Amino acid sequence: MADIDRSLVRALPLFANMQDAELDRLLARATMRRVPMGEAVYEQGQKATQFFLLLHGRLKVTQVTPEGQQIIVRVVHPGDLFGFAQALQRNDYPGTPIAAAESLVICWPNEVWGSFVEQNPHLAVNAMRTIGQRLQEAHTRIREMSTQEVERRVAHAVLRLIEQAGKREPDGVRIDFPLTRQDVAEMTGTTLHTVSRLFSAWESQGIVKGGRQKLLVRDAERLQALADGLGHGP
Repeated sequence: MADIDRSLVRALPLFANMQDAELDRLLARATMRRVPMGEAVYEQGQKATQFFLLLHGRLKVTQVTPEGQQIIVRVVHPGDLFGFAQALQRNDYPGTPIAAAESLVICWPNEVWGSFVEQNPHLAVNAMRTIGQRLQEAHTRIREMSTQEVERRVAHAVLRLIEQAGKREPDGVRIDFPLTRQDVAEMTGTTLHTVSRLFSAWESQGIVKGGRQKLLVRDAERLQALADGLGHGP
């Protein structure tokens, strides 16, 4: 397989401080893989043999609980590292990343991880920052699940998505990958029925607009008020 051209990744913050020669050495050990929409990069519980970088697209990382409930634990965005089980002292993958849109991932064999971070200290710092951000987001979600009513949780989840994956349009901010109401239910620990009821009420109030799995937030300020517990929901 041909080497991956550094121009594909040069603009990513993860590689911002790397010299061209360093980046070329790193990419020489990598392969590229296209992941069609709906396909998994790997499965929860599978032995971890590689770690990955999302170059293009979006991935929904799902986990199945011991009770058999599927939840979405996070969304992987372009430029994110994922699947680095070694850094978490695991030998298996804790979740299943599924392509929410056609995606392109760069893959490295696990044995590269040690030299990956040893030879590139700034890369190690960025990886640790990524882990820290995920931990902070997980703590935030646990707090929301424990203390907040469902409307506030759903509002917070949608606000996070427009911050991470929002594309500004004339009449609002659109989440730029397919997102179903079931996805939102799995992100917030609630039911499809509850999310459908909330979204229908929000649509009638002009806060959001659905359609073809592309959610448009028309009034982010009112959505923020709902997230803060200041608005009046359905």
